[in-house]
Amino acid sequence: MLKGIDPLLSPDLLKLLAEMGHDDAIVLADANFTAMSLGAGKPLVRLPGVGMTRVMRAVASVLPLAQDVPQPVAYMRVCGREATYRSAVQRESIAVLTQEGLQDEQLEAVERYAFYERVRAAYAIVVTGELQPWSNFLLRKGVMGEALRP
Repeated sequence: MLKGIDPLLSPDLLKLLAEMGHDDAIVLADANFTAMSLGAGKPLVRLPGVGMTRVMRAVASVLPLAQDVPQPVAYMRVCGREATYRSAVQRESIAVLTQEGLQDEQLEAVERYAFYERVRAAYAIVVTGELQPWSNFLLRKGVMGEALRP
């Protein structure tokens, strides 16, 4: 255990988040996600029995989001619903990100197969125990550091 670190962040998950570089993306996926085929060869961490909102809270507590792209967070759009629809889990997870300073315009709803294409370019996947379908997010890592010196 570490002081000030969410206990859900296992050593493997912390290592993975720390290894990511600027603009690398991590996928937070629901339990139904096709992680093994879409993420073949990528680092994969499983958090069985843990819901998406809880995982989002833990990851968001340590992961800086990219500020140099308009939409550093993407989520899988629910098929068969209007493009603006968000499930309860999506709304709850987005609320966590909002508490961390993310603005609504920094979120992008992505069609299922387009989301899969982005997953193929992601750095790693975290498979949660979330049972609600369409509860998949992609977070782009930002930078931490000092402001530029004149």
